[in-house]
Amino acid sequence: MINGIKNKNNISNNYKLSHFLKILKQDKWLYIFLIPIVLYYIIFKYLPMLGVMIAFKDFRFADGIFGSSWIGFQHFARMFSNQDFYNIVKNTLLLNIYDVLFGFPVPIILAVMLNEISSRHFRKITQSILYLPHFLSWVVLGGIILQICSPSSGVINSIISSLGGTPIYFMANAQWWIVVFVVSGIWQGAGWGTIIYLAAITGIDVQLYEAARIDGAGKFKQIWHITLPGIRGTIATMLILRMGSMMNIGFEKVYMLQNNAVRRVSEVISTYVYRLGIESAQFSYTTAIGLFQSVISLILVFTTNKIIKSMGESGLW
Repeated sequence: MINGIKNKNNISNNYKLSHFLKILKQDKWLYIFLIPIVLYYIIFKYLPMLGVMIAFKDFRFADGIFGSSWIGFQHFARMFSNQDFYNIVKNTLLLNIYDVLFGFPVPIILAVMLNEISSRHFRKITQSILYLPHFLSWVVLGGIILQICSPSSGVINSIISSLGGTPIYFMANAQWWIVVFVVSGIWQGAGWGTIIYLAAITGIDVQLYEAARIDGAGKFKQIWHITLPGIRGTIATMLILRMGSMMNIGFEKVYMLQNNAVRRVSEVISTYVYRLGIESAQFSYTTAIGLFQSVISLILVFTTNKIIKSMGESGLW
């Protein structure tokens, strides 16, 4: 009986192997094209993970990663006992929360509005204008924002002065800096986000809209009862991905806009790691911070995915 079970398992394994080889031979060019992508992730994503060991070592260039002495969780103890660390985590989370609250709905609204525009020519021009900031470097965008918000020659302060008001130094005021940061992020990313939602809207069955019009539903009711439910899965997926980056803010954006006057609200994990890791050569300590950041991001993704699935959506997995 045991031999019979082993023979069945061998037959099953041989069948699976032959089936896999058949598929591999049938779609060989697709797998060949896949090789560079796999190599990219192995070389630039998975192999660098070995560097995580630096977080548990007293890293020295002379000794290398494997030769440096092991010190365990000392860097993590230093991290949790440092008041500056809690301040940068708070800043990172607050800026991301503001971005989710005010920035996440904007691409959805823009996509719905663009979908309702009847003139294709006007819609294409509007889309191009909205997409443009996404393709500009934050070095360029940062310079534009600093010029616009300048207290002496900026467009905004020129308008304020012409109306009899007092110029505002936006980039040196903590509250106004946060407003500029959030608004500039919306300006830069909203147009690109509309592409995803517009693609999702095009997948909605047009017969649903026709049936709604026959029933007397206006544009607003069509959007509320057909368009938004039709892209709910896409919204859920984008929200999960966004929550995964709650502990991370792009370095270039913050670095270009921050200054010493607003350091207490603008110093985030990415700029803190840069100052200590690159400028002060505290590689082990900043690696520990980066590992902590990644673990929290992973927890947020799993938690958000579970919540989304409990609400009836498919989630990421």
